[in-house]
Amino acid sequence: MNTFLTAVMFFTRIPVPRQLPYSKDLLNRALRFFPLVGGVVGVIGIAIFWLALLVFPFSLALLISMIATIFVTGAFHEDGFADFCDGYGGGMDKMKILAIMKDSRLGTYGTVGLVAMLATKYLSLSEMAVPHVYLALLASHMFSRLVPVFLVYTTPYIREDALSKSKPIGNSVSKSSLVIASVTGLIPVCFMSLSFVVVLLVASIFLLVAFRHYIMKRTGGYSGDVLGALQQLTEVLFYLLVVTVDCN
Repeated sequence: MNTFLTAVMFFTRIPVPRQLPYSKDLLNRALRFFPLVGGVVGVIGIAIFWLALLVFPFSLALLISMIATIFVTGAFHEDGFADFCDGYGGGMDKMKILAIMKDSRLGTYGTVGLVAMLATKYLSLSEMAVPHVYLALLASHMFSRLVPVFLVYTTPYIREDALSKSKPIGNSVSKSSLVIASVTGLIPVCFMSLSFVVVLLVASIFLLVAFRHYIMKRTGGYSGDVLGALQQLTEVLFYLLVVTVDCN
């Protein structure tokens, strides 16, 4: 329970007991529950969407649901994605990339990337029927948090130290944690069509391999912002595939 609550504490704004113990080992083990925390965020998004539909039209209810999930996570992953765009878009070498990601100001690359990413999410969800939205919100929030766990497992961590402006993150994943995260993150996907599952797994593997190759070439490893960026890219990929594979 302490491990799960640690994951909740670091990946959301949901209150946890103040006496919750902290250690680097606990934070590393908390990554096994990253997809489960995504499930909590997804359920909140679904509940807000359902309630908003009772009062507002579909498009507005969807927007309110997206805002709610961003609020619950404190825009944790969106901030990482924006910093990733600024750093890797504007930095010429590793130290410059890390320095830019440390800067709390939002640059052109981050602004354009964030707007494009949020717009793609909204427009993709807008193309789905209400039942598809419910399942997509739950499955995407869980599955998109599984892919970064594989990146942590296969990729060295950039020790940013003084250059880091983000909260501490887990930088090591055991095989047991990887199995737990995989089982949890894939459960809701099993309720999708077989063709979607196959396409999703192939596309996600390609995204992970290409993304890992890119960051290894540029900086030699990952940071917290990089994990946030990968989560956002995977979530967008999930919605796009729902629209093109499951909704046709």
